Amino acid sequence: MTTPEHQPSDPEPSGPATPAEPAGSAGPTGSSPSSEGSKGTEGSGATQVSADRVHRSNPGIAGGVLMIGVTGWMCVDAMISGEGRAPWLALAVLLFIVPLVVAYTLLPAVHAGEDRLRVRNPFRIVELPWGRIASLRSGYSSEVVTDDGTTYQLWALPVSLRARKRAARQEMRAAGERAHGVDVRAAGRAPGVGDAFRRGGATAPRAGGAERPERAPTDRAMDELRELHEKRRGERSAQGEVTVRWAYEIMAPTLAGAILLAVLLAVG
Repeated sequence: MTTPEHQPSDPEPSGPATPAEPAGSAGPTGSSPSSEGSKGTEGSGATQVSADRVHRSNPGIAGGVLMIGVTGWMCVDAMISGEGRAPWLALAVLLFIVPLVVAYTLLPAVHAGEDRLRVRNPFRIVELPWGRIASLRSGYSSEVVTDDGTTYQLWALPVSLRARKRAARQEMRAAGERAHGVDVRAAGRAPGVGDAFRRGGATAPRAGGAERPERAPTDRAMDELRELHEKRRGERSAQGEVTVRWAYEIMAPTLAGAILLAVLLAVG
């Protein structure tokens, strides 16, 4: 399950407007508040402020915190009370395991801004302008495809088949009640269940603005990213080059722990 978050932006002052000073007069100077992803319009009466929308995996974060707590407790205890090579082995395991757990559970995130999509994966940070993105797809994993065919996986948006089945059952019940006026939970069948599962629980838009059955959390997040992509990909500010940066802050301690563990095991 993923939880979208809004990065807070500095609020605009709510006090009364200060009258403009005549030309040539001296007055206080200052800088206006800004935040990542914020857009301002100078010379106009209003300022439009927006913030990146952040998607993370709550189950992944919870599992990562639990694993770090258990691993840290065991390794620290071995380092304090262990004898012989035990403290060194515990240190090597701590250096090797903890960065990997952090990389795969706590760090993955998808930042959707006005001009670009920033993907934080375990070992890479990828920034993709909306104009360079060809598609966003969600089959058995969530992926973004660039215009040159390169595919990047979205680790922060894992696909849950269980959540899709739950959404498909909700659509099945709603479809049966709309079409036949029966409780599908008792009837046991309704049309379109297979298609509902493959679409993550989404149904075709219905006339009158009727509310759709709930979709799986990852599929809802992907729908939001697709809508933002369609809206922003043609903007001039959403063009540019795709940049990839390796997460050396994760790779370095992991490599050090692996080397230390290999040396200790080889020495015996």
